[in-house]
Parts: sequence; C-alpha cells; structure tokens
Amino acid sequence: MPIDKSKNTQILVTFPNETVEEIEKFWHERQLKSRSEAIRELVKIALEKEPSE
Repeated sequence: MPIDKSKNTQILVTFPNETVEEIEKFWHERQLKSRSEAIRELVKIALEKEPSE
C-alpha cells in the first residue's frame, strides 16, 4: 500500500545503537509490522503521556 504523502511526512532520524536495540525489542515484543511502526507507536505513547511538572 503506497503512503499518502498528503497526510504523511517522511523524516530521517539517527539513533544511537543502544536506542535502536531498545526500539527493536519493543517492535518484536509488540509484534508490530515494522520498525517504523514501532517508532511511531513509541512517539505516540510519549506525546500522550502527561508532562510532569
């Protein structure tokens, strides 16, 4: 399925190897379709979390 570029923006992000290992662990534990999906889910979780003041 092609990506709808009117609703999505592709970005390039560089992570330290240790972070990639944690992302891949999350990816496999949650049985997600791709590493990109895992990263999107992690960002969503972080953005939904209320800031602690």
